[in-house]
Amino acid sequence: MPDDNNYLNSSHYGFDPSYGYSLAQLLAVPTPREPKDFKAFWQARYQQALLQKPQPRLKATNSQHPDWRIFTVSYSSTEDFPIHGWLLLPKTGIIKRGFVIGHGYGGRDAPDFHLPFKDAALLFPCFRGLSLSACTGISSEPYWHVLHNIDQPDRYIIGGCVEDVWLGVSALLTLLPRLSGHLGYLGISFAGGIGALALAWDKRIARGHLNVPTFGQQPLRLKLPTQGSAHSVQQYYQSHKKQTLQVLRYFDAALAAHYIDQPMHCACALFDPCVAPPGQFAIYNALPANKQLFILEAGHYGYPNQAQQEQLLLEELNHFFAPLGH
Repeated sequence: MPDDNNYLNSSHYGFDPSYGYSLAQLLAVPTPREPKDFKAFWQARYQQALLQKPQPRLKATNSQHPDWRIFTVSYSSTEDFPIHGWLLLPKTGIIKRGFVIGHGYGGRDAPDFHLPFKDAALLFPCFRGLSLSACTGISSEPYWHVLHNIDQPDRYIIGGCVEDVWLGVSALLTLLPRLSGHLGYLGISFAGGIGALALAWDKRIARGHLNVPTFGQQPLRLKLPTQGSAHSVQQYYQSHKKQTLQVLRYFDAALAAHYIDQPMHCACALFDPCVAPPGQFAIYNALPANKQLFILEAGHYGYPNQAQQEQLLLEELNHFFAPLGH
């Protein structure tokens, strides 16, 4: 991690992870042109996903925690893909709300215990091909995972991961049907972009939080120098330009954000070497109304104020999601 003396140092990247954008310019980043059948493409997938029976299965673990009962969970996603993860249930009190909580492209090796939602059921699925949901035939390396079936709109791995969220909601409501109308979603980076694509169509999720979300403003994302999975897509794009852009138009989180009418909370960074800030802000800008913005000094990068900002963000999220418990 960079030390304080290298704070927001762009020299070792070979590009500026702020891309020269001021906050005013970031708040003016537009959405690209939408494919005519964008809405129909996603609504058809969502309706098909609702037909899938998730058949959730729980298994108690031997892990001990003072506040939580810890279970491993598995459920069937689309095409009967087995999704694995964790479910946390509070040891005391009444469960008033539930959350589906995604992960970044680094995957997940444990649930998050620091979240302030003590009256909630917390579902932590691992998206297909990653962490507990790893499988033969799909690379768990972000560099290759993000390219899996990128030449086929109906088969691209990102669409499958969106369906994993929808089936996660179905699984949670199968286990705890009384939580209908009281569900939230939290996603960071990879799961932030996945969340925007999922929430646009799934109104069973009443509120959402997207943290440094990816997959926003795909045409711009393909042009801005970057690290991480976006760099992999850029390299592939160089030799498959027309085909790649034709597919990625359907997986633009900023276009999906236009269709999100639930209250939303976004944390967007001013400096980020892995998820270009203009793409993050394009998602926030596209949200039609009832939205809140938390500005991070940096994303995917350590900085002196980080712990303080993360604590302030948790306090905001605790307040933002409080209505789910009513």
